[in-house]
Amino acid sequence: MALAPEDQRPSGDLSKVDASAGEAPAPAYDRIAVIVNPAAGQDRPILGVMNTAFHAAKVDWEVFVTKKTGDGQRYTKLAVEQGFPVVAVYGGDGTVGAVASALIGTEVPLAIFPGGTANVMSVELGIPNDLAQACALAFSGAGKTRKIDMGQIGDRQFMLRIGIGFEAEMVEGADRQLKDKLGTFAYALSALQALRLPKLARYRLTLDGHQREIEGMTCIIANTGNVGRTNLALVPGIHVSDGLLDVIVVRRGDVPALLAVAASVLSGSAGAEPLQHFQAREVSVEMEPQQAVTIDGEMVDVSPIHVKVIPDALRVIVPVNAGPV
Repeated sequence: MALAPEDQRPSGDLSKVDASAGEAPAPAYDRIAVIVNPAAGQDRPILGVMNTAFHAAKVDWEVFVTKKTGDGQRYTKLAVEQGFPVVAVYGGDGTVGAVASALIGTEVPLAIFPGGTANVMSVELGIPNDLAQACALAFSGAGKTRKIDMGQIGDRQFMLRIGIGFEAEMVEGADRQLKDKLGTFAYALSALQALRLPKLARYRLTLDGHQREIEGMTCIIANTGNVGRTNLALVPGIHVSDGLLDVIVVRRGDVPALLAVAASVLSGSAGAEPLQHFQAREVSVEMEPQQAVTIDGEMVDVSPIHVKVIPDALRVIVPVNAGPV
């Protein structure tokens, strides 16, 4: 992984690095680029909050506002070229993932300011939902940097997961107006609607060269298991820094099966009967019939599906008291 030029690296003592955990103290940055997605989440006076926080800390900050697809990555690359020692992003998981993908290989850390509906990655990493507190992680000494993995499919990177079948239909059914009104409950309502006509498929999986064939209603390839709620995961044991992808298949397309999976998530127990869980560094999926696919909450048309993990892909600023991820 390439290091940033010497004159672009933040000042501060990075000598106390826990190599096993991929952690380092986060210096108090005095210059920061903030990429804002104005369409994310609910309407809030975010610029005023940021200005108050950064002005009080004497942090020089510059805002880049996204208007169309691709702006997040483009502005991130521009910020790195301009020598910003840290790049922050305000938006949902899709915007966060776009910015993160442009930071791979730069060693410039990412600061996440939660601004979306679910904010799955910020919940996973223990980043506070309060905007002022999230900002303070970059300059108050309350933050540390931690390396996390990302996934790659084709020439595209992702932070969270790829959903095939039922999960993709659930995401597709939760429109912007519904998410603005109900938040994460919009996905639950969409899920109930998708359950009216559950569709099964036969998945042919290749996991690090080993093949398996399973029938199910959804297949998920996950980098993180968080579902947008603290201490709630798709299955126990999924970690965003373990160098592995987690493949989850829900086998029966009926309500009792999904309730069993939900009970497993809520109780933190493993081995729910309708759910299959595998781990691999590289994953290929073929399906019959074809199903809808989503990447980090965005509907996509992609075939074939071949995914690999990028270990320690980037550094993210997290609270110093955040536990292992």
